[in-house]
Amino acid sequence: DARPPEADHGVSPGDIAVGVVIGRTSEYFDFFVYGIASVLVFPAVFFPQLPQLEGTLWAFVLFSLAFVARPLGTVASMAIQRRWGLATKLTVALFLLGSSTAGMAFLPGSATLGASAVWLLAALRIGQGLALGGSWDGLPSLLAQNAPAHRRGWYAMVGQLGAPVGFVLASALFLYLHGSLSQEDFLSWGWRYPFFVAFAINVVALFARLRLVATQEYAELMEKG
Repeated sequence: DARPPEADHGVSPGDIAVGVVIGRTSEYFDFFVYGIASVLVFPAVFFPQLPQLEGTLWAFVLFSLAFVARPLGTVASMAIQRRWGLATKLTVALFLLGSSTAGMAFLPGSATLGASAVWLLAALRIGQGLALGGSWDGLPSLLAQNAPAHRRGWYAMVGQLGAPVGFVLASALFLYLHGSLSQEDFLSWGWRYPFFVAFAINVVALFARLRLVATQEYAELMEKG
């Protein structure tokens, strides 16, 4: 059959590509927002009693917790998927990711909560890791499998755009806030805005991806692939 794969289904490679870009951008935006804050914000807000270098190193210790938690999130999310389906798993994962990210935006610093602020930040970071372990939706693989034969490489590349797009957006937002606010205002409330933006992007990503994974065509394409 010489017909392109999208001719047999309502989900076209273009639709999948949009979902892939939005989904990967949201995940990497969260990743880079936290990473940038680990250098610019967290040493002063959560480790003010330590020299800046030590505070930065401890901030990156917390940064690593998500990578430790991610495999555990994958195991738990696969159990959810087997029982309630992919759409439920994705909703739970992105809800946890958004809640953890928004929680960081509201989290007081050590000046208010003392050591409890650090423990809460660590717990929220673990929540991000668990969520990222469950956020895989199969869309990049599905896109590569169902792309037109003469453009398969192009469509397979689309999933990799999430990292640079997320990095540019996160860096630009922090650059604007850091440059337009005083250091006191930035460390007091300005750094929280990128985390609010990350939450909003996660909501958009959730609906963009659910629009695809909740369809019968998606299930048929996954089985075919």
